[in-house]
Amino acid sequence: MTALPFPKSLPDFQRLFPDDAACARYLEQVRFRSGFVCPSCGAKGEPGRIGTRPHVLRCRTCRKETRLMAGTVMQDSHTPLSTWFWAAYLVSSMTPGMSAVQFQRQLGLGRYETAFQILHKLRQGMVRPDRDRIGGSSSLHVEVDETWVGGRTRGEGRGKHHQTLVVAAVEVRTRKPKEPSPFDDPHSKALPRRGGRYAGRLRLAVAPNRTAKTLTGFVLDSVEPGAMVVTDDWAGYDGLTKLGYEHLAVAEKNDPRVAEEYLPIVHLIFSNLKSWLLGVHHGVGPQHLQAYLDEFTFRFNRRFYPFNAFRSLLGIAADTEAHTYADLYARGDDLRESA
Repeated sequence: MTALPFPKSLPDFQRLFPDDAACARYLEQVRFRSGFVCPSCGAKGEPGRIGTRPHVLRCRTCRKETRLMAGTVMQDSHTPLSTWFWAAYLVSSMTPGMSAVQFQRQLGLGRYETAFQILHKLRQGMVRPDRDRIGGSSSLHVEVDETWVGGRTRGEGRGKHHQTLVVAAVEVRTRKPKEPSPFDDPHSKALPRRGGRYAGRLRLAVAPNRTAKTLTGFVLDSVEPGAMVVTDDWAGYDGLTKLGYEHLAVAEKNDPRVAEEYLPIVHLIFSNLKSWLLGVHHGVGPQHLQAYLDEFTFRFNRRFYPFNAFRSLLGIAADTEAHTYADLYARGDDLRESA
């Protein structure tokens, strides 16, 4: 069974996924890449189909039903499949993303809570459970640092309070030298920005504290052993060398020139992350921050291939455990994004 072509525009999307039946066929291709195999009896062949429930397949041998939405972020949802697909397309194709309020308007949903739940379930599908660690042979080194995100500024004295610690690891790669062109200005003395360095893959996580156990644990989970890791001189990173990393600790001493030289990429990412959280979502509470970090990482790592994000999102989601309404709101916090 061949893969469906990717929708490169809104007319393409409407042509490829006009109804729930077309969306169900796509899900069937994702789940049964070599053709239908009954999970109950193992029989192969064309399954029976139910016209009013296109997401349900019935084995012609044992008569057991297989629900294509089971085990995905769409499990137990009463929202139509076509709405889920339109939601995934919006999430993956809108470069800056969108808030739940905007999402509700675009999907024509009656309740804000439904839009919020769909968004967060799709964010759960943005993370592969078996994703590999960064810092392979294609990267120059990996920058690791932490920052504080969010917090309140009113009612508790000066400064921000109740901020959340976020730690990041980002690959640093180098662009190939530009080939000379007859259109280049022969008198230009411009140098490549940051020495031609640019960001590769990114990992972001909420951290409970800045202890060595937390920070080295994040590096172990995110970065390939043997990679060169550049950090500031915080003592929490001192154990990286013993763990098999080539560790360069840089004493910044509040000198922006040192940060620009040794940790420019990760600081740029923190700046973009905070602007995105405030500009698109108008602030995010700590209870859902990791989901938003996953979305930012998903978008960032696919920024050079925006048209592949939709297929990747649904492909990942098809292998991701579904989260219920109770899972998302178990803490009893206000689910609205900060206004």
